[in-house]
Amino acid sequence: MEISVIKIGGNVIDHKENCTQFLKLFANFPGVKVLVHGGGVMASRIGSSLGIVPNMHNGRRITDKETLDVVTMVYAGLINKNLVAELQSYGQNAIGLTGADGNAITSKKRPVKEVDFGFVGDVEKVNTVLLETLLQQDIAPVFSAITHDGQGQLLNTNADTIASEIATSLAKKHQVKLYFCFDKKGVLMDADDPSTLVPLINEDIFKKLLNDQVIHSGMIPKLENAFNALDKGVSNVWMGLPENLLLASKGENAGTIIGSK
Repeated sequence: MEISVIKIGGNVIDHKENCTQFLKLFANFPGVKVLVHGGGVMASRIGSSLGIVPNMHNGRRITDKETLDVVTMVYAGLINKNLVAELQSYGQNAIGLTGADGNAITSKKRPVKEVDFGFVGDVEKVNTVLLETLLQQDIAPVFSAITHDGQGQLLNTNADTIASEIATSLAKKHQVKLYFCFDKKGVLMDADDPSTLVPLINEDIFKKLLNDQVIHSGMIPKLENAFNALDKGVSNVWMGLPENLLLASKGENAGTIIGSK
């Protein structure tokens, strides 16, 4: 199979009109596909309204027990089920999943080093048989950023990481393309200036931009996951605006292409 793994960021989801436009595009996107979604913006807003202030380190959320409850409710419940319901209205059969459903994604709790991330999971295994079964029935899996450890514990897991791990696991037997859609034109030299787009970025350019502190926060794990996917057999990785997704799928220069060399 040729499979597209598409990750959509929380900033897009948080704007109803933009989210609807993306979901219509996803429903009409050719071929079999997997959707992975974030939701950090909404989780932070709802958590703050409950007196649970978000705590971030290098673009990754530190997750204590209260925060885990919030992100589980928001990611796996509120956001995931609304996305699935809307996709059904556009004729795309879909199923909303956490890593616990069907034992889809198992993770281990991140060990404490210089930072204790709390209930954060690092992916260990993706159940590709489950995904293949769904995809063969033209059912699009829609993953929230929640996994489990196989021992009854849910874990908050970076959505970019989930997208990368799903793509690399499927790439062992299939041709897989990975798309990161978010609220920027692609990787930008200046986050506030779309004209500073970097159309192609490889590991050497990434290291330089990192050292120059051009890239920071959530873009760091996003690019780390992109390079990890390429190293493990994913054929193409792209980043950019959701509305440019179809152009990117046709190989047109409409965002940032990630290259391993």
